[in-house]
Amino acid sequence: MDVKRLLLLIPLAVLAYLLVVQWNQDYGQLGEQPSSPTVSEAPRNDASGNADGSGNTGEEGLAAPTADTGSPAGNAMPEESEANNRRSLISVATDVLDVRIDPQGGDIVYAALLEHQYSLDSQQPFVLLSDNDARSYVAKSGLQLEGHDGRIAFTPERTSYRLDQEDEAVTVNLTATIKGVEVIKRFTFHRDNYAVDVSYHLANAGDAPVTARFIGQLARDGSPDPSSGGGVGMSSYLGAAYSSPDNHYEKIDFDDIQEGAFKNRDVQGGWVAMIQHYFTSAWAPSQNQQNLYYATTDSRGRNVAAFAGPVESISPGGEADLEATLYMGPKIQERLEAVAPYLELTVDFGWLWFLANPLFWLLDKIHGLLGNWGWSIVMLTVIVKIVLFPLSATAYKSMAKMRKLGPEMQRIKEQFGSDRQKMSQEMMKFYQKEKINPLGGCLPILIQMPVFIALYWMLMESVELRHAPFILWIHDLSMKDPYFVLPILMGISMFVQQLLNPTPPDPMQAKIMKMLPIIFTFFFLWFPAGLVIYWIVNNTISIIQQWIITRKIESDPSTSRSTPAK
Repeated sequence: MDVKRLLLLIPLAVLAYLLVVQWNQDYGQLGEQPSSPTVSEAPRNDASGNADGSGNTGEEGLAAPTADTGSPAGNAMPEESEANNRRSLISVATDVLDVRIDPQGGDIVYAALLEHQYSLDSQQPFVLLSDNDARSYVAKSGLQLEGHDGRIAFTPERTSYRLDQEDEAVTVNLTATIKGVEVIKRFTFHRDNYAVDVSYHLANAGDAPVTARFIGQLARDGSPDPSSGGGVGMSSYLGAAYSSPDNHYEKIDFDDIQEGAFKNRDVQGGWVAMIQHYFTSAWAPSQNQQNLYYATTDSRGRNVAAFAGPVESISPGGEADLEATLYMGPKIQERLEAVAPYLELTVDFGWLWFLANPLFWLLDKIHGLLGNWGWSIVMLTVIVKIVLFPLSATAYKSMAKMRKLGPEMQRIKEQFGSDRQKMSQEMMKFYQKEKINPLGGCLPILIQMPVFIALYWMLMESVELRHAPFILWIHDLSMKDPYFVLPILMGISMFVQQLLNPTPPDPMQAKIMKMLPIIFTFFFLWFPAGLVIYWIVNNTISIIQQWIITRKIESDPSTSRSTPAK
């Protein structure tokens, strides 16, 4: 390459780098975070004036199955009064949650996660549930009470609750009397816990038995996931999921819900969830009862994933408790496991989960010792390289032999260049004689790719790495390097590694191999910083291993350097 061309390429490369950095600053940011509602703000109404937005009756207006047929009910819900439309929300603050409850029906219409910021440069907590113009995503619960239509208008004891430092839990009681049945809807929030106990206590003071059923719903519109990264390849699943004894984790996307493709199922235990990147909400009813799971849409077009508990009969003078657990928080496996069996599967590591799960387990153990997720990734890479070294060493030896015997291979090519069939035959004889695997150079990449893909999904799905700093300018291992230094270092490491490999005999193949560091660098620009760190460390260790083995092979006099017989 002449000096003039070099002087031209250097400023062009710098200009391209600056353009990419500027593009990242202008277009690589997340969308607007929904704002926190005031305590006096009423929930958004649908076109018919229904605060819950469903337009159905018999189950407090929820889009729920009827008690007898299991099919969705569809009667119109009566319009509410102006006083109800301007009612006050109930605020609940714990050490990890900031919640708003609508006393009309007792739905949770807002939930902020106090220990998770919306972004690194914002002190605003991440809002999971909200109901405004930007996003409608609420956790609804209702009571299918015999002889009652519409939502229950509860009376709260007060409109503001806070978990004090000396308390381990705070309880919110909403009361109502419906046709002789005293109803207490109770929310119990626990310290350092995203799981909320939701229950109905029913006391039948009437003269006739009544039936009741707990309905739990998660209603979400089709708005984008605010927790998903903006980089290439950073697309996590957004939709509903169900669990049953026969199918522990079944994803149902919004298109299927809109088309009515999900069939009702009546199973013991189970759970239903709405999943997005890093966070989830889930209803987990009792695992000892039969629950009906279904998916539908409400009158606002929202996607509804829900369950209905068994129908309970309450005799005159009798009492009953209907309950379920609502989880609203980050997808942390140990927390999800404590709520319901298999709920931890919402941390979706993809089809290579059998590799990703042990990798995360090991990464978590290392983090427990080092206390830094970045250094934990470095140590994890070292351990993976040690485990895979016996396989990698075979490939490195094969490449070292090919590098050393390159002159002999070149002579074969020149001697039989006009007869490609004869050249291939002589080359194969040469490979057999020297015990060389011509495909051995591909083995390290083939070995690493499953681990690479599993680690990619693990780093993308693990909320523990969200906003986790490493060193210097790397403040979030789950997002791309803002200055693209790590991808460039990764490309350099790939280039150095190629210098240790034998030059492919085919000129076209040689050109492609030279382009790989540039191509990989481009793709890695938007990969999570933690993943690029893994690849840099992996390449660095590979270079050291390959260099040592190459020097050993080249200094070994037993390796033939003889010229093949003509």
